[in-house]
Amino acid sequence: MGKHHDDNRRVKVIAGAIGLVAVAITASTFTASQAAPELRTAPAQATETLREKASAPGTAWAVNTSTNEVLVTADSTVTGAKWDNLVSTVKSMGAGVRLQRTAGTFKLFAEGGDGIFAGGSRCSLGFNVVTDDGRPGILTAGHCTAAGRQFSLTPGGRAAATVARSTFPGNGDFALLTYNNRNTDAPSEVDTGNGRKVRIQRAAEARVGTQVQRMGSTTGLRAGRVTGLNATVNYPEGRVTGLIQTTVCAEGGDSGGPLFTVNGTAIGLTSGGSGDCRSGGVTFFQPVTRALAAVGARIP
Repeated sequence: MGKHHDDNRRVKVIAGAIGLVAVAITASTFTASQAAPELRTAPAQATETLREKASAPGTAWAVNTSTNEVLVTADSTVTGAKWDNLVSTVKSMGAGVRLQRTAGTFKLFAEGGDGIFAGGSRCSLGFNVVTDDGRPGILTAGHCTAAGRQFSLTPGGRAAATVARSTFPGNGDFALLTYNNRNTDAPSEVDTGNGRKVRIQRAAEARVGTQVQRMGSTTGLRAGRVTGLNATVNYPEGRVTGLIQTTVCAEGGDSGGPLFTVNGTAIGLTSGGSGDCRSGGVTFFQPVTRALAAVGARIP
């Protein structure tokens, strides 16, 4: 379990957030090719079929671009008729679509503690950015902004940033906050704990197989790899599309925090998932390049 950051550190990349987290995959998986090896549904067609026929809360799917396979995940709430429908849908698509279970539930978390704060909830700062009009700002998860429009850097502290743009649910999970003081010192760094920092120099698209790190205000620094792209997650609060699927764990309070590489490339923002960092699992991230383009900002 990672330690909370020191509240006395200056404004910088905190990381993590209101919600996501890990997943323990059960031993039972079902591959559509077991039922219909002569068929192979293209990923685009498969994801569209899943949206139309099997988009119940607690389900998610992503594309492994290395194998051209669609991986479908169902959490513990998908039971009875919902599970039967999901199995039937996957079987109907033939080879190239695989179904697996996770022991947890896909959800978003709000907790008190270290990070960025609004309305009694905690998230984490993802990346410091500069907007097209020259303002210093913060990228974090869109679902974090449900707690309020003004964010502070300490619990109950003075408002330091205001929500300028937010998307959740729908086509992403990201938000831009602009610092209330235009002269705020907001370095392009991720604080990874114990006095160490990673300088963020660029933003890039995720690739399947890439080794990544995530920093969170609840669980600290965690590592894993990218396993799928263009993921759709059906949270209880609504469907989110276009996410990155990974093996990195996270917990409540980690949402909004940065996903990055050791050489300083910004990859994503923590969105959601299920489980915890004891059981490990699946987590989903908002691609940072799409968030930057949508809000009109860049890595400084």
